[in-house]
Amino acid sequence: MTAAEAGAPSVPRWSWLVPGDALRRALPLRLVERNIVAWRGMWLILVSVFVEPVLFLASIGIGVGALVGDVEGPGGAMVPYRSFVAAGLLATAAMMGPVFDCTFNFFVKLKYFRIYDAVLATPMGPSDVARGELVWSLIRATLYAVAFLAVMLVMGLVSSWWAILAVPASLLIGFAFAGAALAAASFMRSFMDFDIVNVAIVPMFLFSATFFPLSRYPTVVQWIVQVTPLYQGVALERGLVFGELSWTMGLNVAYLAVMGAIGVRVAGRRLRVLLQP
Repeated sequence: MTAAEAGAPSVPRWSWLVPGDALRRALPLRLVERNIVAWRGMWLILVSVFVEPVLFLASIGIGVGALVGDVEGPGGAMVPYRSFVAAGLLATAAMMGPVFDCTFNFFVKLKYFRIYDAVLATPMGPSDVARGELVWSLIRATLYAVAFLAVMLVMGLVSSWWAILAVPASLLIGFAFAGAALAAASFMRSFMDFDIVNVAIVPMFLFSATFFPLSRYPTVVQWIVQVTPLYQGVALERGLVFGELSWTMGLNVAYLAVMGAIGVRVAGRRLRVLLQP
């Protein structure tokens, strides 16, 4: 240890309360403000992401549900198929917005519009960009979750007051997929790479117990499904909507939290490399 280091004052743990540090922590919100202004004239695109799962609910959950009847729900209880599908689509709605916002939109702003090059001319850094885009995606995920849950309430598809926690659960799902999407987009080189996103998202959407009980799959497929990210969200949302809580939901929460944290960390490091002068 040098003399300068020995004589340097230690940084207090409460240093984040200093106004300068507080302003630094608030910098990602400036990027959120920029996104809000930019999207004011494109609100139909925002609405379309919410309408898609509602249409699936109307066609499959209600239409096909009238033919299917009851299926096995959380805890082994038999539940109406339309309610079963609605809970799965709630998780899907929380996934779709952040995924496409943090891949396609993020990639365009990074590679073509060069928005982040201008952003870095301000006091913001690469990590602030990653956190700002993450917060914006979580805002969208929350809006979709609240709106979809309201539709479920109107249609009588909610069975428990625990469904109130479905909104924070959707926020966690959005965090997990937004972090992973940001990290993935930072490695993309062209629009051709977006085919990989579809290859990952579509099978998860169809086979993460969204439309069929897990017990209907072969044993080997069940093991694969249970380690997919979307299944964690579907199991979490379905347990809350039906009020069937279990200790495994803690594992779902931990899985999604770790996934999002790793994704944001990787995205921040990648942006330091891509946006360095």
